[in-house]
Amino acid sequence: MTMGSSSIQGETKPPRGHGHRGHGHRIKNPDGYNGSLESMNGGSGQDYSFLNFESGSSEQPASPISKSPWSSHANLDLDQDLHDNNDQEFSHNVLMGSLVREEGHIYSLAASQELLYTGSASKNIRVWKNQKEFSGFKSNSGLVKAIVIGDDQIFTGHQDGKIRIWKVSTKNPSVYRRVGSLPKFKDYVKSSMKPSNYVEVRRNKNTIWLKHFDAISCLSLNEDKSLLYSASWDKTFKIWRISDSKCLESVAAHDDAVNSLVTGLDGLVFTGSADGTVKVWRRETQGKGTKHFFSQTLLKQDSAVTALTINPESTIIYSGSSDALVNYWLKDKQLAHGGILKGHKLAVLCLATAGSLVFSGSADMGICVWRRLGADHICLSLLTGHTGPVKCLATEKDQELTSGEARWILYSGSLDKSVKMWRVSENTPPVAWNGCASSMPLSLPSSSAGSSDIHGRISVHN
Repeated sequence: MTMGSSSIQGETKPPRGHGHRGHGHRIKNPDGYNGSLESMNGGSGQDYSFLNFESGSSEQPASPISKSPWSSHANLDLDQDLHDNNDQEFSHNVLMGSLVREEGHIYSLAASQELLYTGSASKNIRVWKNQKEFSGFKSNSGLVKAIVIGDDQIFTGHQDGKIRIWKVSTKNPSVYRRVGSLPKFKDYVKSSMKPSNYVEVRRNKNTIWLKHFDAISCLSLNEDKSLLYSASWDKTFKIWRISDSKCLESVAAHDDAVNSLVTGLDGLVFTGSADGTVKVWRRETQGKGTKHFFSQTLLKQDSAVTALTINPESTIIYSGSSDALVNYWLKDKQLAHGGILKGHKLAVLCLATAGSLVFSGSADMGICVWRRLGADHICLSLLTGHTGPVKCLATEKDQELTSGEARWILYSGSLDKSVKMWRVSENTPPVAWNGCASSMPLSLPSSSAGSSDIHGRISVHN
């Protein structure tokens, strides 16, 4: 199983002044809503199941999206634009089924070695195999906002700022046990002895630098899986050496919450924030440790950056924002703005890539499927079926593939408490839908900085 590049594995913050029903305040839980969703099990009494959808079946629940803070960006008729595109129009990309367990919104997904891991508001991590619940484990550290899979460990990031480490039992592959936390308790105690290890996090409040003091928003591994990166609402990202669980560095990266982080080849690290910027950092080895240096700002805008992902070849970086747009940059000798993908009505909350495909999940409950053709992109499908914002995505190679067709399995987690499973093909004909389009790169003057009036102030830098 090949794990796809997934970005936002957790919750995001909008920028200051981008709240729901008003401005000037920050939303701690921006995509939560208080609406009551109908059971995906149809009231059968079972708390989880795998639901198969046959051709022609449909779901007709009331939309809860109006209760999401992200809906402040839209004044459009979503039902007409999104749901008029039925499954018959996209026969190459189909909904295979839905994994349901009524225990909270789905915030994180990870796929590895025929297993799917799901994290939810219940603090549980569920493990699925062949569309059936295989195992599970629970942390007492709050919402499971991020999951990444290492060589022999599983890392989970939580609402309370803690990172947990898990291992599979060598005797029973369905048994998981917690083997540690980041930072390690002894490192935390040792660090607390030195006054110089304390940093001011807010007025009259100090904390130790090696511990996140706000929610973990994202976890990411470097290319050889020797380093773990953790991004947080505390405006920092931290670097952990996996071999000994040491925190090597903490970087004060942004002026607001860091919502997403991805790593690429050549030691580059990309961060996206609620302050509206995408920044590039360069990793350099210094003895046994590492040091990260600021390299450049790719994007500066009013809208929060909510998701990042990078293609498998590490040649294109994608950024999703609360303005419903996806920007992308092409890496040759330098990073150059490639264009903008327009397919959503509300905030883009998550991104993923697989082969030549790019997936964007949104608060509008839809998933756009794009195919990359060189530096250009075409929209293949709009996947609908969720009844809440699409919060996270994960991909794997389709193991049932017998022809030469490039086909993938896409998992989508939503605030409707379900995970849907889709089969998607790179050979799908483009969609005939006027709400889905890509645009050319922004015009850049000789100063290498361009600007455009897209949903407010936006500057693109190269």
